[in-house]
Amino acid sequence: MTNMPQALRVGVYVDVSNIHLNGGYRMQFDILRDFACRDGANPVHLNAYLAYDAQRAERDAGYRSGARQFHAALRDIGYKVIVKHVRWYTDEDGERYGKANMDLELAVDALLQGERLDRVLIASGDGDFAYLVRALQNRGCRTELVAFSNVSADLRQEVDLFVSGYLIPGLLPVKSDQPWGVLESRLRGICYHYDHDKGFGFMRYLKQIDTRLHITDARDPRSPYGTVFFHASQLPPGFDTRNLPSREHIFEFTLRPPVGEDKKDPSAAELVLVN
Repeated sequence: MTNMPQALRVGVYVDVSNIHLNGGYRMQFDILRDFACRDGANPVHLNAYLAYDAQRAERDAGYRSGARQFHAALRDIGYKVIVKHVRWYTDEDGERYGKANMDLELAVDALLQGERLDRVLIASGDGDFAYLVRALQNRGCRTELVAFSNVSADLRQEVDLFVSGYLIPGLLPVKSDQPWGVLESRLRGICYHYDHDKGFGFMRYLKQIDTRLHITDARDPRSPYGTVFFHASQLPPGFDTRNLPSREHIFEFTLRPPVGEDKKDPSAAELVLVN
């Protein structure tokens, strides 16, 4: 009798305030969990770190109710909700300001729990977590990062894998009547090739959550990526094509049929810069 391989143990740590303030306000936490466990891994820890303003909750019934519903929804899909109350201070000019930084709590939990994990996914763009990443890696733990806008370059360079949350199908909903990847659906991708003389290029997008994210060549039948053609006329008004190709600029576009009978790749239309 052969022993079945044991599923990898995964921990997900979400800096909710950072994600919400930097492009991911409507992020779907269940999709994030599915992405973290895309290879059949076992989600041992799913931690969401949130700030809660108790003073506001006392006078704002809508805020209080919304926060409770959000916390309950996270628990329903398996997350542990770690709440830190906002503390209010007054500066030297008499202005009040609130603080509820969760960096320390997230880092301590990830370090302690990481001893029994194979992989840690951090959802945050905060560069303060770069040292946490190095500590986890030194313990033999693979680290991955998902974030949207304003992502620290130092943090991106430290992790074993960075994937923009804009590019993960379903993680940040798009306004479309069609499912991701179907003609006339709205997708997000990056420009990996651009012909400056002829004024056209190609976008690459992730077709589905998959374990083979490293196979970026869409011509490989194992690749989870698709390729679309676009013409410069479809770019946002005023966009400087000297910036292309680029992994930093993420576009949302409508997937259309190929342009011309001799073309195989579908085309991208109505491009919008999202980050």
